[in-house]
This record gives sequence, structure tokens and C-alpha cells, in this order.
Amino acid sequence: MMKFKDYFGNQVQLSFSFLPFSKTPKHVWVICKYKDKWVLTVHKERGIEFPGGKVELGETPEEAAHREVMEETGATIASLIYLGQYEVTTMTEIIIKNIYYAQIESFTSQKSFYETEGPILLEKLPDRINEDDRFSFIMKDLVLQESLKQIEKLETM
Repeated sequence: MMKFKDYFGNQVQLSFSFLPFSKTPKHVWVICKYKDKWVLTVHKERGIEFPGGKVELGETPEEAAHREVMEETGATIASLIYLGQYEVTTMTEIIIKNIYYAQIESFTSQKSFYETEGPILLEKLPDRINEDDRFSFIMKDLVLQESLKQIEKLETM
């Protein structure tokens, strides 16, 4: 387990073991790839980030991951792999998110991407993403860096 501060100075705990902080997390974050390109979305307020969001009532985190990816990018997930979970402790709440890695099967056009402007495909993530103002704060802490290491391990197996 790792402990560190996020972009806003909140305490974060990150683990790549199975559901270490909650058996019923209320949020998901999905790191997506389509044909060797990263699939991100442009959140209208936060900037470029991987899709994710809240788990709705009666929905499993896996169902939420599929729905959020579809809503925010128009993509259908071919495979979804649980990577880990992280917990952010703010002054007012504790947020627990499951992290998933998804391979995208296809995209459909849609009129609305909800709170985002739709998908962006990148061949490579910027080396200095922390210094790039186009990217959301969600992309600027160790959760992304460590999750990418886990994905690299999966892809070399």
C-alpha cells in the first residue's frame, strides 16, 4: 500500500490488492486503450482525463465502469480488468474509487457525452503531465503513474 498527497494536498492511500478499502466503492476510474492508443475524455471543467464517475444505486462498480466509459467517450468495453483501489480523504469526505483497465472494442457516435466533450485518442501520454494545464488534476498524482506500471506488467505477461 502506498500513501501520498494528491494535487490538492489530500491524503491518498493506493493499493493494488483486491478491494482493500471498501467492498462497495462509490466511484470508478477507467484507464482505457483502443488499438494501442489511450482513450481519454475532455471533462468540461477539469480538462483531459480518463473516464470515470459515481456508481449509481443498484449498480455494481463494473457496470458503472461500462456505463461511464460509454457516456463519456461513446466506447464499448471489450475487456475490463480490476487494477486496484484508492481512498482520498478530504476535509469533508472520504472518496473510494476502483481503478480498472479497459480494452475498447468500438465507438458509437452520440449526441451527448454528458459532462464531457467526448473522446480523445492519444498515442502517448505526455511525460510531464503534471505540468500540462490541459490535463485534469485527477491525472497529476501517483495513482496514474502507479496504475500505468500495473498495466505495463499486465501487457508484458
